[in-house]
Amino acid sequence: MYPPDLIKPMREELTGIGFKETHTADEVDMAINKAGTTLVVVNSVCGCAAANARPGARMSLDNTKKPDQLVTVFAGVDKEATDKARAHMVPFPPSSPAMALFKDGELVHMLERHHIEGRPAEMIAENLKDAYNEYC
Repeated sequence: MYPPDLIKPMREELTGIGFKETHTADEVDMAINKAGTTLVVVNSVCGCAAANARPGARMSLDNTKKPDQLVTVFAGVDKEATDKARAHMVPFPPSSPAMALFKDGELVHMLERHHIEGRPAEMIAENLKDAYNEYC
């Protein structure tokens, strides 16, 4: 478990733009199974990938079409919520950071760590915007 002071700014990067934190498996299930579209971001302290993932998620919201709800879990902190979110992301293996778009409870788009790491935030945002334009 990471110290709260270490992860606070990383949490706030997402909650400050409207992401709702989920801490339990039930909260994750309720969010993902809600009608409409839900973007789930598996937040992470990993500087090499998460440093661009959070800004990419933020930039992606500058789009006409966007998810109905924004949800986040924090890998290495909210274990129960993260495990449940990852269970919804099968067949993709667990990775963090990661981003998944669900429509009416069904996984329709996935960005795994290897799609995020080494890519600029703008490229991550464009990938998400394409998914929003198709599914939202």
